[in-house]
Amino acid sequence: MPDARVFFDGLFSSPRLDHPECVAVHPDGSVWCGGEAGQIFRVDPAGESVEQVASTHGFVLGIAFDASAEHLYICDIEHPGVFRLDLASGEVSLFADGADGHRFVNPNYPVIDAAGRIYVSDSRQIDDPGPSVFRYAPDGAGEVWDERPMAFANGLALAPDESALYVAESFLPGITRVEIRPDGTAGDRSTAAELPGTVPDGIAFGPDGLLYVGLYEPSEVLRLAPDGRPETVVRDPTAHLLCHPTNLAFRGTTAFVANLGRWHISAFDL
Repeated sequence: MPDARVFFDGLFSSPRLDHPECVAVHPDGSVWCGGEAGQIFRVDPAGESVEQVASTHGFVLGIAFDASAEHLYICDIEHPGVFRLDLASGEVSLFADGADGHRFVNPNYPVIDAAGRIYVSDSRQIDDPGPSVFRYAPDGAGEVWDERPMAFANGLALAPDESALYVAESFLPGITRVEIRPDGTAGDRSTAAELPGTVPDGIAFGPDGLLYVGLYEPSEVLRLAPDGRPETVVRDPTAHLLCHPTNLAFRGTTAFVANLGRWHISAFDL
């Protein structure tokens, strides 16, 4: 089992990392995350310094770079919508606030396919079922991609061959696989993993082709073996190195993990 470590401790930094819920890796190696006051932070590749790049002035959940890494897509739940940061100009603008007559309730996480289409989960509320996944073209044209309710749709990950979208259902609790049909529509659903006694939050495929799962509770990261069996990769019973981990992202064989419960980004090596 690899050891988790603190990649960047933002408790006493200036600016301070404000309970990061999300994390993304830029092609230059820098590690980006968001804050609970809408901040977008950039941590240098070595984990030695942090800067605030922009803000939505809301509450940031998931973030994702497009293929060119010229734009960062940002889910914000205070101003329910997906915002787009233009890295060249630093401008933040509203990209989408819903589609097909449905407004976002709790936009949680964006993931982008090879064609530049953006899938967005809407966690909604547990007593307010509704469309769980939206999809947008790069020009902002959107649709409800999967209207079937989920039990708090959270993190998303595209299969490496883009044949399916994986969704962390926090209150299922488990991971759901949604087929992406050849025409791009949502197909059959199946349960990729049942995770009783946990609260899965973020998911990402690693360089080994396996799906990694950040558990908000308990504080650990799992991966799904080829047969679908969950295995513990790193855990922290004291919730210090890992404290309510949420989203995770890879830079080569190093995984970076956001900790909603503290002020730092963790890392571990495969």
